[in-house]
Amino acid sequence: MNYAADQQVSSVTPVERRTYPRFTVQVQIELHEDGKDLPIRTETSDLSRGGCYVQLNLTLSLGTYINGRLWLNDELVVFRGRVVTCHPQFGNGIMFLHLDGNGDQVLAQYLQAVTA
Repeated sequence: MNYAADQQVSSVTPVERRTYPRFTVQVQIELHEDGKDLPIRTETSDLSRGGCYVQLNLTLSLGTYINGRLWLNDELVVFRGRVVTCHPQFGNGIMFLHLDGNGDQVLAQYLQAVTA
């Protein structure tokens, strides 16, 4: 066994692909999968300016497009997103594709306030 080679492999740090830092924040979220009438209501387990993670027993398929709503204090943020990670029977990562109106500004201010 080559200990030095094993140690080299284990010391490799995965590359961070996220543009924005994520924060452990639970906020109410409603998801509407394209082509489905029933909303999915849950909470985020983490949130960033680029997306969120939600815990779901019945997960959505990778690549699924959704319309969603986030309640940040007293403000509603409406967004378009896509499922980018899927952990069966646990949850989904959702990337924000578009935030309506001043949604990006509201989200940025909310995250700044909760992390201050």
